Amino acid sequence: MKAPHPKQVLRLAMIAPITLVGIPLQWAAVRTSPRVAKLIPHLYHRMLCRILGVRLVVRGEPAKNGAALIVANHVSWLDIPVISAATPVSFIAKAEVGTWPMVGLLARLQRTVFIDRTRRAATAATNTAVAARLGRGDAVVLFPEGTTGDGIRILPFRSSLVGAVRDALTDGRDTPVNLQPLTITYARRGGLPLSDAEQADIAWYGDMELAPHLSAILKGAPIDVILTWGEPITADAATDRKAATRLAEARVRAAMRAARAARGLT
Repeated sequence: MKAPHPKQVLRLAMIAPITLVGIPLQWAAVRTSPRVAKLIPHLYHRMLCRILGVRLVVRGEPAKNGAALIVANHVSWLDIPVISAATPVSFIAKAEVGTWPMVGLLARLQRTVFIDRTRRAATAATNTAVAARLGRGDAVVLFPEGTTGDGIRILPFRSSLVGAVRDALTDGRDTPVNLQPLTITYARRGGLPLSDAEQADIAWYGDMELAPHLSAILKGAPIDVILTWGEPITADAATDRKAATRLAEARVRAAMRAARAARGLT
């Protein structure tokens, strides 16, 4: 059996204590203080990114005036700590994530909304749950591609879960909800631009196993990731969810093209 890389051991030794301390703190916060329950995962993921050598370059800023459904492209499990390190959020995830050891626990503690993609009727229930969060002024992240991609191309956005915005607005809410595009671009590793071929070292998609990919990140060189916040799309009860989704997708694609052009990859 191959011995673990020293960098893996060091990083795991740093991650373990903050996780073991954070779990009971977040468990208590979820039950007693919604404000603290938003803040703890944000701080935890900032520390996690620092330990993993993930450096954030943030362009633009998240909407500050109330609830937001953040729609982002999806490249890797690493997107979760990256986005959460940038701003306090919850996520929408496939139901299987809730069954994964440790990952499922952390997702539940971050108040993730789970959706069973094998049942079409589950979309309505998920929309209701997300609408309730938006009604409380939360920021919730949706990956509308429905799966992870290769970091080079963006898959078509699905509009079904954007219906949560409409549900929130038709449930007695007086103020609009922001639909905000967010583009994730993994740009550099070890200070050098990532080529398309090297994107595979970051992207986690298809039938890739999680453990080897996590192991590679743990022992790998520092990663620079660009988060580009697009202009929020203010949605009201009359907003067409399909049109709004298309506009959000267009803004994510434009930001991806700009980031790739800056790296000379277009």
